[in-house]
Amino acid sequence: MNVLNPYVRQFLVGWITVLDSVPDIDMLGFLPDFLDGLFNMLSDSSHEIRQQADAALSEFLQEIKNSPNVDYGRMAEILVRRAGSTDEFTRLTSITWINEFVKLGGEQLVPYYADILGAVLPCISDEEEKIRVVARETNEELRAIKADPAEGFDIGAILSIAKRELNSEHEATRIEALHWFFTLLDRYCAEFLAYLNDIFDPLLNALSDPSDAVVLLVLEVHARIAEESHHFHHLVSYLIRTFHNNHFVLEKRGALIVRRLCVLLGAEKVYREFSTILESEVDLDFASVMVQVLNLILLTSTELGELRSPLKKSLVDSCGKDLFQSLYASWRHSPMATISLCLLAQAYNHASCVIQSLGEEDINVNFLVQLDKLIRLLETPVFAYLRLQLLEPGKHTWLLKTLYGLLMLLPQVCLLSLIRCSFCSLFLVNV
Repeated sequence: MNVLNPYVRQFLVGWITVLDSVPDIDMLGFLPDFLDGLFNMLSDSSHEIRQQADAALSEFLQEIKNSPNVDYGRMAEILVRRAGSTDEFTRLTSITWINEFVKLGGEQLVPYYADILGAVLPCISDEEEKIRVVARETNEELRAIKADPAEGFDIGAILSIAKRELNSEHEATRIEALHWFFTLLDRYCAEFLAYLNDIFDPLLNALSDPSDAVVLLVLEVHARIAEESHHFHHLVSYLIRTFHNNHFVLEKRGALIVRRLCVLLGAEKVYREFSTILESEVDLDFASVMVQVLNLILLTSTELGELRSPLKKSLVDSCGKDLFQSLYASWRHSPMATISLCLLAQAYNHASCVIQSLGEEDINVNFLVQLDKLIRLLETPVFAYLRLQLLEPGKHTWLLKTLYGLLMLLPQVCLLSLIRCSFCSLFLVNV
């Protein structure tokens, strides 16, 4: 079947077709022996030979659909190899056969699921749309099958394929690989966690993927792992290390990652863990930047509303007080973040003390930029309660002192421009 002579190839395909038409000869039993040869002919330079081979394969596939006894396993191995062919038509035919096998093969194909997935995932990003469509359909069929590990379903092999495809140059393939991680974790949690040492680092590295869609999916997988194991601390530590080593990731992805983690795992849990780790950070400049990022997210993101509420009650509620103290431990790395946290928690007395304790070295360009942001944030709904308190200046003298101190720290040019804002106008009336 692997001869190159075109006449011999035509002769062989012709004889296979003739023998298959004889009712007393079951050619399906011999198909695994010459299937690879027929697929090889699909890329022949002769159009006629390609056409004959395609016709023969189409006939055999139809017979397979109508036959109760087929050796799917041996043929699946051949199809998996051919799905990676450089010839487009061969890839399309192979993935089409694989698609039918997944629908028909049932338990026979369980031991070959990993190999089949290894052929399907790259085809999801194929240049040819027809191949992509069939590959996606096959992938969904595979994922819908709930096989039992006791029946030969090799979770480790599937995870190995998914891990390999995380390094694919194609975003669509990486996304589908992550869907497999999530599916296996959801269905076979105990078995999945048994392989965690092999896959945890690749999953962490995927957080630096250039695609936002990939990063969000990776976070979902990590969040699911963190629910079932003690790897939450490892995850947050890795994120902080990544942000430390790559400020571009912190600048472009920091807010996205933190906000998504808060949705998946709870804002308080996430912020407490960040604060605990950052409290002992030796790189003080980075710690200050990281805290400023977390502080801005805390003050502006809708996902953090559940965290802001207890903080506002920290003076009268023990849970809010405990949360305030937990965050304060690391927020101290940034004077402006500390003041912001105190304003949010209505700890105006302490905020005023922090402002008065600032030294000349604390008031640098970055501090002034952060101060400008805070003063503008005071006009947002997050600080509506604070602005309303200015209507009763006699009850909130420490708030007035704090705000007056902030304005006194601003350069005169900035101060004049800020006076135009409604909040500053209201404040200046009171002072």
